[in-house]
Amino acid sequence: MATEVRMPKWGLTMKEGKVSKWFKSEGDAVQKDEPLFEVETSKITNTVPSPADGILFQIVVPAGETVPVQTIVALIAASGETPERITPETASVPAAKTENKQDKAQPEDGRSFVSASPIARRLAKEWGISLSQVKGTGPDGRVTEEDVKNFKAARDAQAASPGKAPAAASPGIPVDPRIAAFAEQAGVDLSRITGTGPGGKITKADVLRAMNPALSSKPQTSAAAQPPSPASAVPGTVQPMAGMRKIIADNMMASIHQSAQLTVFVEIDATRLVSLHRRIGEKYARSEEVRISINDIVALAVCRSLKDHPIMNSWLTDEGIVLHAEVNLGIAVALPDGLVVPNVKDAHNKGLLELSADIRRVVEMARQAKLTFDEIQGGTFTITNVSRLGVDGFTPILNPPETGILGVGRIVQKPGIDENGQIAIRSFMTLSLTFDHRVVDGAPAMRFLRTLADYLEEPVTLLS
Repeated sequence: MATEVRMPKWGLTMKEGKVSKWFKSEGDAVQKDEPLFEVETSKITNTVPSPADGILFQIVVPAGETVPVQTIVALIAASGETPERITPETASVPAAKTENKQDKAQPEDGRSFVSASPIARRLAKEWGISLSQVKGTGPDGRVTEEDVKNFKAARDAQAASPGKAPAAASPGIPVDPRIAAFAEQAGVDLSRITGTGPGGKITKADVLRAMNPALSSKPQTSAAAQPPSPASAVPGTVQPMAGMRKIIADNMMASIHQSAQLTVFVEIDATRLVSLHRRIGEKYARSEEVRISINDIVALAVCRSLKDHPIMNSWLTDEGIVLHAEVNLGIAVALPDGLVVPNVKDAHNKGLLELSADIRRVVEMARQAKLTFDEIQGGTFTITNVSRLGVDGFTPILNPPETGILGVGRIVQKPGIDENGQIAIRSFMTLSLTFDHRVVDGAPAMRFLRTLADYLEEPVTLLS
């Protein structure tokens, strides 16, 4: 029976993808898991492997076309098989949903109801996962969003690499219990992983790379491994609204039309912030690894402020408002042809040095077009900094389904009142907070912004 190859869905917000390249032609033999075609979205460009062995019988969606997720893009037939060809009208028919008997099975402990968060239930339903199979790590064994994601990643990894047996980390290798559980579900041998975290700590990204090395080491001939080149802007010509530009445009319009966005501003006295940044720079002047920016300090302050005001660290979903226990901090990165928002996982648990290093890493990966799926999904709050563009304040657009996004403007010097009540030259910065008024009212959002401003005006409190 022929195998349908469909446009993948990477993340909850992905609605369509562009087939940017086919690595095989019709009639070519293909092997399971070898690169078949390349997909471009507003956030990432990546290679899709073949789901089966056989012959590439039909390419339904040619290179250059954009189609909705789950659209049939190709057919793979067994040798000698001649299946019925797919027409454009039938290519977008959803995949048949077969009843999963395991979904009706009782959990091993006899319970008929599995305790799970709303977002965990939605993800499980979307990905065809029985919650009874997922080990919950939340309070009283409640299944969390992360549990479902880890189960899916482990299931996908086992499907791609059957027979791989898990193993514990080598003695002395630091590993978080949650990472160990994730690796065990994925069948990843921790003893073969070199941790890239502080002190050799094994991170989730390390496990993901072990599960799929192609995510972190693409051939240099792959378009995904090459930084995008800037589009040529020639006066008197018409540029097509296509590719990343079109997807970004659609996402921005959807963000504006599907949420009640309001932006509030505050100008802060950043004199002490500038002073602290200078002192930190002097302290680590001889270090090639430590490079702390103003934005890193702002990021640390945002994490602290979100802890004080958890409603701002939330998603609005069909099930309701999901308040996240962790801060996955998105950092907007401008690229020559668009914008991408990678996020730093568990940013709230990091100190300034670790947070700065992680921000620098994801920004560099974004500029090199080497981001992994994990690094572009799951963000809970976003920072976008335009200080290098010489802009004071602006109205950022929300990154759905997040509730808030912070805009950071440039630092300017002008007359102000110093600690002694005297007029002096001070440093000032404008912060712009856009929030979803459906989730949070103006007063709570403004209190969050004021808390953030207080931290930045007295930044030494962040280091205590």
